[in-house]
Amino acid sequence: MKNQKSATKQEKLQAFGRLLDIMDDLRTGCPWDKKQTLESLRHLTLEETYELSDAILDKNMDEIREELGDLMMHLVFYAKIGEEKQAFDVRDVLEGISDKLVYRHPHIYGGVEVADADEVADNWEKLKLKEGKKSVLSGVPKSLPPLLKAYRMQEKVKGVGFEWKKRAQVWDKVEEEMNELKTEVEQNTSKDKIEEEFGDLFFALVNYARYVGINPDDALERTNRKFIRRFQYIETQSAKEGHNLTEMTLEEMDAYWNRAKKME
Repeated sequence: MKNQKSATKQEKLQAFGRLLDIMDDLRTGCPWDKKQTLESLRHLTLEETYELSDAILDKNMDEIREELGDLMMHLVFYAKIGEEKQAFDVRDVLEGISDKLVYRHPHIYGGVEVADADEVADNWEKLKLKEGKKSVLSGVPKSLPPLLKAYRMQEKVKGVGFEWKKRAQVWDKVEEEMNELKTEVEQNTSKDKIEEEFGDLFFALVNYARYVGINPDDALERTNRKFIRRFQYIETQSAKEGHNLTEMTLEEMDAYWNRAKKME
């Protein structure tokens, strides 16, 4: 992507206004756009969000820009439908988030002082409770993937002080859950019990990742991509050398795997 001069605020507003005008045109003139509903767009928005996630992981700024545009279109689309239902419009959406940001940043728009980003996050959760949230965990989406859900729940309860004091305590919990899982497996107990202990171990590992400053979802995705890269090397190189993957032994495949590791 070429370096470019940042647009002025007026140019940005004009670009946003153009998108709003185009959405008005599509909603009245395009058969596909006319039939869309909040519900029909939902799964498409999820797909666009994951495409943006892929672009971010690939560090591809051109794709990030494009996927942000796709996602922005969806947000404008939802606001348009809300306007048609006389429930809200894009102005309500923008004013709502602006008001929320001002309220939840008293260290910027008020007299509150904070020491660091962690204190900002803690204050954020406390302010949400003052807004009438029934639970600290109410803001965690039910449909969030389990690994991310665990991470976000732990972040949120930390904001109200539900947190281990020392990192060593967190690792002790990991080892405790690991031993409990091992015991259940060795005793060949029920599948449900083993699954429960496996979940407890995952949860403890997610917590430890958070304590050492790692996002566990990013870490696992990094390993996923590494596995794909190395296994595809096995597939391509073994074929080039005249081997049929399905007829190779594990030892033979492992030799290719080690070659892939060395290349990295």
